[in-house]
Amino acid sequence: MKKLTQYLTILFIASCTSTVKENPKMPGAYFMTSQTVNDGTKDTKLTDLKQLKIYTDSMMMYTQVNPSDSASAFGVGFYSTDTGTVIEKDIYSARDTIIGSPATYSLNITQTPDGYTQVIPEIIVGNQKSRLTEEYQSMGKVQKTPLDGIWKEVDFYIIKGNDTVRHERTQYKAFYDGYFMYGQTFKDSSNRMFTGIGFGTYVMDGDKRIKETDLNSTYSIAVGQSFPIDFEMMGPDHYKQTITSPDNSKSVELYERVGR
Repeated sequence: MKKLTQYLTILFIASCTSTVKENPKMPGAYFMTSQTVNDGTKDTKLTDLKQLKIYTDSMMMYTQVNPSDSASAFGVGFYSTDTGTVIEKDIYSARDTIIGSPATYSLNITQTPDGYTQVIPEIIVGNQKSRLTEEYQSMGKVQKTPLDGIWKEVDFYIIKGNDTVRHERTQYKAFYDGYFMYGQTFKDSSNRMFTGIGFGTYVMDGDKRIKETDLNSTYSIAVGQSFPIDFEMMGPDHYKQTITSPDNSKSVELYERVGR
């Protein structure tokens, strides 16, 4: 009887241990495959949005575009993990013509063999309090480059002949596991705020050049195109990238690291 009791106790402990959730391990690049919105009465599944999300060791960034109308959104911030949960704290976000206020989100995370599922129990969708479920597929391949991390643009100018023209905008960029993304806001000629994004894959082409291939973007002309980009590391936390156009004009962007 004593042996039976010990055996049942072991089974009980093993059963409890197997259901304990651990802190999610999030670093990687993920494509969103679906969204499901529950408004309290029904589920509505959405599959049109194209979204890539990157988690580094301490930060996250996502970029999103609806190909049907080029409506775009992005967000960047820090994150921490708890048992079965990821807590994200935005430092900058934008959607179409609106710049968001800093916000904190608690995501219930279930990791799967192919990626993970996240649930936000309460979120406002279309002025309605809803439950949002998103499914993600892991896409990245583990690799290390000097550009790994999340960066904020500190200067942007175009050189054409003897002329240098600077442009005002806010832009963040992320690199991780062979994927890149950028999100930007700026005012157009009518002083209207505009949001643009792009994301795709990148490969190193020597020590000072990368090739980016856009998979989805606000700018349809860029989708499917590859761009050679020269870059120069200016210490571990700053870099400069230069794109040379066929007319020999140069687009120059300078970045500082926000986090790894």
